[in-house]
Amino acid sequence: MDFSFKGKLKKQLSSEKEMLKAFGRERVKPLKLRLGVLAKAKSLADVPVDPPPRCHPLKGKRKGQFAVVLIGNWRLVFEPDPPVKGHVSLAEVKKIRLLEVVDYHGE
Repeated sequence: MDFSFKGKLKKQLSSEKEMLKAFGRERVKPLKLRLGVLAKAKSLADVPVDPPPRCHPLKGKRKGQFAVVLIGNWRLVFEPDPPVKGHVSLAEVKKIRLLEVVDYHGE
């Protein structure tokens, strides 16, 4: 799949050094692995829903977004690009916009 990025995320994900600075040592390896899985997928339907990536749709105020698990409660959050209102056909999502690396569980 192709990626676009929100804000400074493109720079933060541009190298291992930038990832380390932005997200810390324990998140770099899983982040690189998940980015690799997303890059190799032809569509969102090709991204595993089973652990460890566990791609899943989000709910509530994050409806329309998806996440993959990094480590613990940390997630890489993204949305179809362009965003889709209503039902999302995963096989039709061939480009995503990476939004943030976050632990949103306390929100």
